[in-house]
Formats: sequence, structure tokens, C-alpha cells
Amino acid sequence: MLDLLTSHASVRKYKDVPISDETFHEMLHAAQHAASSNFVQAYSVIRVKDPVKRDKLAELSKNRKQYDSAALPLVFCADLKRLEYAASLHGKEILAGAAESFLVAVIDTALFAQNFVVAAESKGYGICYIGGVRNNPELISEMLELPDHVIPLFGMTIGVPEETNEVKPRLPVDAILHEDTYDASKYEKILKEYDSTMEEYYRNRSANNKNSGWTDAMAAFLSEPRRTYMLEFLQSKGFLKN
Repeated sequence: MLDLLTSHASVRKYKDVPISDETFHEMLHAAQHAASSNFVQAYSVIRVKDPVKRDKLAELSKNRKQYDSAALPLVFCADLKRLEYAASLHGKEILAGAAESFLVAVIDTALFAQNFVVAAESKGYGICYIGGVRNNPELISEMLELPDHVIPLFGMTIGVPEETNEVKPRLPVDAILHEDTYDASKYEKILKEYDSTMEEYYRNRSANNKNSGWTDAMAAFLSEPRRTYMLEFLQSKGFLKN
């Protein structure tokens, strides 16, 4: 299991090999056994089988290469709609607009999805998370007929890998582990060393070579506004209202 977890790398091109419904449902069943806050299970997944919708999803998410070749094109959704129905059976309304409700749904969905990834990779499949679904969340929601209190968090493609990427070196454990108190003083030394590690990796990997470290890439990525429409979209779907 540890070898499986540490061998993960995103797959962006797949062989033309289908995945049976039986296998797909088996992986979903395993995914459902992820931890869930108060057992709310606030997630749904949309399998996009219709070729027209699949093509549109590839276009709207700006990830055509992945969606065109994947055996399973999926969209993972944070979902409070089912919980609304559950509460209505007892004459109550849930506080779907609360920040805590939003966090619970997002975390539940992420845990569910990662369990699905481990199940898929244990069977020899490759996957790629598609954050590009949030490039056009409103149009994708309309296409998939998502009701209020259901939002597309990310997509995922699954299939037999046609090509695989090298595993990226992660931050050293010392960078993410703190004992008793948060210690930011160690970052200068650790990040300089990690930049050297990543520069070597990017120079020598088999494709998409570049001259970059980690900190400069993160500085460029996080210093520019991105998807500034997301708060308005989330509120339009009934989240983060209070």
C-alpha cells in the first residue's frame, strides 16, 4: 500500500481499453468507505457517457487531451441536495448556506475522490484530477443539470495509461511536520534545498523539461488572481450565504 501511494503520478493519455460497470461500481463502493464528517456523505459523482456532453465537458474544462482518451470521464460534486431531502422527511431545513456546511461538503467530496483514486490505482488504472472543471462551473452545472446546493468541484479521468510521468519529489517531511508549535523559521533552509531538488527533476524528466524550482513556480501561480468568479458562483448555488 505504501508503494502504491508513493508511486502516484497524473496520467494524461490513456489506452482505448474500457472499464466495465462492475469494476467502476466496485471502485465507487470502496470510495464510499472514506471518512465522512458526521456521516453526511455530502458528495455525488457524474459519469459523463453522452458523447456530446463529453465533448462539451472537454471544451469547457479546457482539458480535451485527458477527456478524449479516458475510459471514465467523471465530475465530482459537493452535494447538500440529498441532505435537504433527508431533513425534509423530518420537517426540517438544513443550513446549507453556512460556511461550515460548505467545508463539510468539500472535505467529504475530496476524501471520497481520493479513496476512489487509490482503488483505481490498485487495479492498475491511472487517473488525473481535472481542476479545469472550475474554469466554467456555471455552464458545466447547466449541462449536467446540477440543482442548487450541488457544485462541481473537480473532474477526473481514469483509464489504462498510454504513457506515465515520473513521480514528482514531494516536500521533505520536515517541511510539513511541526511539533507542538508551528515553526516557520525552518522554511528558508528547507525550501532552498527543495528548489534544488525540483530544478534537477524538471531538467531531467522525460518530457516537458524546464528550468524552474518550486518556490518560483508557486510565486507565479499564487500571486495572480484566478477564477475570481467562484465566490459569486458558489453563492448563486446557495453556498456561503452566511
